[in-house]
Amino acid sequence: RRGRYNSHTHPGVCVRGASDHRPPEQLTRPSMQHRPRSTTQMFEVIVPPGVRPNQPFSLIAAGQRVLVTCPPNAFPGQKIRFQLQVSQPISKSIEPVKLSYDNERGWTRTIRVTDMKFQWVRMDDKGDIDLNKRFDMKHSAYVRKLDFLEGNDPRMRTGKVCLVPASSSDAVVESKVMHNQKEIVSSADIATAQQKTYEEKAVWFQEICSQLSEDWNDGHIRLVVRRAHLLQDALHSVMSLGPDAFRKIWRFEFAGEPGIDAGGLAREWYQLVTEQIFDPDNGLWLTSSGNQMRMWINPASEISCPEDHLIYFRFLGRIMGKALFDQQLVAGHMDTHLYKHILGWPITFAELEAVDQEFYNSLVSLVDMEDVSMLCLDFTITEETLGTKKNIELIPNGENIEVTNDNLPEYLEANLKYRLMDRIRPQLTELLLGFFDVIPEPLLSIFDFQELELLMCGMPEIDLDDWEANTVYSGLFQDNGGDDPVCRWFWEVVRENFDQETRARLLQFVTGT
Repeated sequence: RRGRYNSHTHPGVCVRGASDHRPPEQLTRPSMQHRPRSTTQMFEVIVPPGVRPNQPFSLIAAGQRVLVTCPPNAFPGQKIRFQLQVSQPISKSIEPVKLSYDNERGWTRTIRVTDMKFQWVRMDDKGDIDLNKRFDMKHSAYVRKLDFLEGNDPRMRTGKVCLVPASSSDAVVESKVMHNQKEIVSSADIATAQQKTYEEKAVWFQEICSQLSEDWNDGHIRLVVRRAHLLQDALHSVMSLGPDAFRKIWRFEFAGEPGIDAGGLAREWYQLVTEQIFDPDNGLWLTSSGNQMRMWINPASEISCPEDHLIYFRFLGRIMGKALFDQQLVAGHMDTHLYKHILGWPITFAELEAVDQEFYNSLVSLVDMEDVSMLCLDFTITEETLGTKKNIELIPNGENIEVTNDNLPEYLEANLKYRLMDRIRPQLTELLLGFFDVIPEPLLSIFDFQELELLMCGMPEIDLDDWEANTVYSGLFQDNGGDDPVCRWFWEVVRENFDQETRARLLQFVTGT
């Protein structure tokens, strides 16, 4: 509901203008630090051996990983030129910007010089771009592609999501941010920010968000909710807003309760709302089978909320984006690959292990079989919901296609796509659309998926004594446990040499959250 409420007891949303009270002094926007100027610079490079006309190759230029396409009339050994946007001044000691997805798999995000957009490539052991197009369970990867469409309601963009090969020319992300028809972030700015520490990245990100936010005097939003109907009131209020409202300052009130929102009410509002929407009892999310501390989208959420389950995912996307924009935290930790979907990072076959280890192991075992056709498999999968079994085709006409050793890679690929995209496509689409109603996608490209989770859920206070006391040792350390010299050295390093961020990353690695 929209409009102006005279009574503080009515739930809903109120859009206020310049005549209303000014924000509390401690919550005024921080000033934007001076941003380095960007300029276009000409580079000259020799076409590497083995590169054919119209074939892409990768190199480091001005500290950035760059994707260059060999001109039609060029050949190996010939010099070619290209232009690249860089920050001034360029330090001679600048480290190469290489957003590596996984050193073992070699996926790297590059700047495509033809249009200055981000694109993923995989580098092989020789440092060349891997052009293999057939699915390989060890190296192949996919990224989500989100196409925005105009909807019938101006407050609600629509769109469609699919998985495309990570190296596809369609799997690109803009490398600049526009605001009021002006470029406020360039590809060179992003390349510079990528080299910062996590804390420095977070500061840079919030500075850009503060520049994107609307001034208090240009209008602000007042949200009133009833505690007894918190989720419903919050949903109705947020979903009644147009895209412009998410860059305005929000103030929160609980109906019938005195209090001025100086930050505390906002923290409580985000905490309570996200706790409720991630609650498995509501049927929208499930605890992950691989990690009980993580949440996974319920593929059968429509059964729990048959009329409006998708609107809750659009609502959550907007809340997560707004929380990130306003330096607030959300209460739910999602499965790792969902953060990668938000970032547009590559998803590999190994992701299935964290989602369903038993299913993953069963697929891996097929690779070592002498004759897969002996299992009489086809390109279908059987799922059970509320006692009802349903056969689902992984590809068109899948029930009539037998799995053989020849088409096994395509079978593994189809299972990857279904498990990590197709079965939750409607919910994921709405979540991403809501999130990008608030956050410009290029701003996220400075973070990896672990950093994004820390930014959204907060840096944990880690009790090292409790961690050490509850660590289970195996293998060579099973007998002596924590008394083994190597284990003592390990904990000594964690205590004395690791800062909070490094400890949090280690904890994410060993526990998955």
